[in-house]
Amino acid sequence: MYVVYILYSEKPDCCYIGFTGDSITERLKKHLASHKGFTRSGTDWKVVYTEEYSNKKDAMLREKKIKAGKVKQ
Repeated sequence: MYVVYILYSEKPDCCYIGFTGDSITERLKKHLASHKGFTRSGTDWKVVYTEEYSNKKDAMLREKKIKAGKVKQ
């Protein structure tokens, strides 16, 4: 199972769109940990939206479609 997700952080007031084959709980823990990626700027990321897919290809396509539309909800 793959999950497309949107995270939101108040500190930088922005969203992050991604997909994962891990559980959303585990993935969120990684975003909240210290690292060098995009989500390092926020410390209060929250999952605001998820969609489940049975295969990686569909999840990747949906993530790209959301990013292309610059969805911010």
